[in-house]
Amino acid sequence: MDEIITDRSESILRVELNRPEKKNAMTSRMYVALADILNAADKEDDTRVVLWYGAGDSFCAGNDIEDFLKNPPGSGDSPQAQLMNALVDFEKPLIAAVQGAAIGGGTTMLTHCDFVYAGESAKFQLPFINLALVPEFGSSWSLPARMGHIHAAELVLLGLPFNAKRAADLGFVTQVVPDQNLLATASETARKLAAKPAGALRASKRLLKRSFREQIKTAMKAEDEEFSVQVRSDDAKEAFAAFLEKRAPDFAKTRKSATAAA
Repeated sequence: MDEIITDRSESILRVELNRPEKKNAMTSRMYVALADILNAADKEDDTRVVLWYGAGDSFCAGNDIEDFLKNPPGSGDSPQAQLMNALVDFEKPLIAAVQGAAIGGGTTMLTHCDFVYAGESAKFQLPFINLALVPEFGSSWSLPARMGHIHAAELVLLGLPFNAKRAADLGFVTQVVPDQNLLATASETARKLAAKPAGALRASKRLLKRSFREQIKTAMKAEDEEFSVQVRSDDAKEAFAAFLEKRAPDFAKTRKSATAAA
């Protein structure tokens, strides 16, 4: 598909999100395709490492809002859930090179990568609360586990953007590099990993993730159930309407409606 471009060389599978005009925002079709790519790569002997990045000046702006509203995820085997499961179960090294915007799922997907290189232009955000939603991709578990509750609460409950330096300080990225060196730096790590013994590399990653894979899957299930409720709430309807109309949401209005209905 045109929205995701793949190329394999030196035992490295390069995966490029290719909707630069939409800041590589994800559609339902892209979620399924990316899940299929990762599931296939996990079985391919000639793929030892996956390097993942975005076209243009952004990594990924999260969900394509218009597509999301047409196909809101429900609990179960949604396109988003298919990619979540593929990421959790992927046993080969996964490297992300992040430039520009990494918003919503574009940030939480990175919690499943083994190496995250951020260009100095990288801007991260978990704006779920601003859309009356909850975090996903297991981030409700992985973020507090990685950086502590106090920092995770700041990112999730306020939903404010943070830059590459802040991401590095929180242990969210491996290294911050100049934008012009981003792909070269990530590619060099990919080549080093591809030269390692494949069996030991895969077994080592499996052991590193063994202690928390089930906790992440449990968190993903709980998030999925909560997300499917919140996305259909009056607050979410108001938030998305405000987003599309380019205005501030009025959640007091939805509270008044709920009180009147009661």
